[in-house]
Amino acid sequence: MSTVAVIMGGPSPEHDVSVLTGLQAARALAGGWTVRALYWSKTGEWFEVDPGLEAEAFLDGVPRAATPLRFEAGPGGGFSTVGGRMGRSRGIEIEVAVVCCHGGPGENGTLQAALDLADLRYTGPHAPGAALGMDKLAFGAVAAAAGLATLPRVLLTPDGADPTFGGPYIVKPRYGGSSIGIDVVADLATARARLAVNPHFRSGAVLEPYRPDLADLQIAVRTWPSLQLSAVERPLRSPGSGDILDYRDKYVAGEGMAGAPRELPARIPDGLERDLRAAAASVATIADVRGIARIDFLADDEGFFVNEINTIPGSLARYLWVDPVVPFAKLLADLLAEAEARPTHAYTAAGADASVLRSAGSIAGKLG
Repeated sequence: MSTVAVIMGGPSPEHDVSVLTGLQAARALAGGWTVRALYWSKTGEWFEVDPGLEAEAFLDGVPRAATPLRFEAGPGGGFSTVGGRMGRSRGIEIEVAVVCCHGGPGENGTLQAALDLADLRYTGPHAPGAALGMDKLAFGAVAAAAGLATLPRVLLTPDGADPTFGGPYIVKPRYGGSSIGIDVVADLATARARLAVNPHFRSGAVLEPYRPDLADLQIAVRTWPSLQLSAVERPLRSPGSGDILDYRDKYVAGEGMAGAPRELPARIPDGLERDLRAAAASVATIADVRGIARIDFLADDEGFFVNEINTIPGSLARYLWVDPVVPFAKLLADLLAEAEARPTHAYTAAGADASVLRSAGSIAGKLG
């Protein structure tokens, strides 16, 4: 393998952090591969950019000297340069794409499905796994069905049934990859009123009991060459921050999640750590994790609840691998090896032998 594409950005609230993760990955890969940096703009266009750029080059959107690209999702598709005066385009040869997009269509299965249709290998979750991880309602139901401890989580609608648990509440976007858009409210009426004014709830929202007594704990998992768990992290809130660990706590340091304050390894009882690690391994299995994911818990010294999974975590969770120590270059090399050895899709038309079409008769007659 020699040519690797790093895909970053995307039309997502987490666009800026995706750029940071992509630039970090491009730097770490530069020593052993030919790296092509593919920038997905906030408005959905594709460009090739210099992989050695700094973050400031993206302050106004598309960097100067970026090359416009076209992406085709279909057999023989992929990325190509936009035709010039002669009207000819030129395909970009890519062996594996390292997906560094957080949130939105870069992490919800949309990009993954398009890459599958173009028959391009890529790192991270496959389309079904990405979609499950982004849907907080579905993921919570799957974790609960597997017997893992979870807080009650219900769909919030303007006129739906009242929840069986009381306030205060935390309201989250149903589809979202981080803490963007989360509200803490005192009562159900306020929670429902937020549906009309919070733009992140337009695609749906979920309601949970707000538990200020619980702390955040996180573990990264990786699946190649075998399942491996990182140290347990306790993210720390910045002085003067709000009721929850929010997006600003995670990302304002300028390095993505790698620069956020934390206690690592977390100082927690041995029994709690053992149980957390067992639960993380279970989540990795039921969510069919591929690549590197981060599993988030809410806990006190007595127990814990599975909160959510981030299938493409900020900075690809490189900062969590301190016990055992795994260098970022090694994490990326294993991601590339997995992309080569563990395909994301295997389409088949077996069973489509035209027998149904042969016996169908007149369509007009069936509509009569």
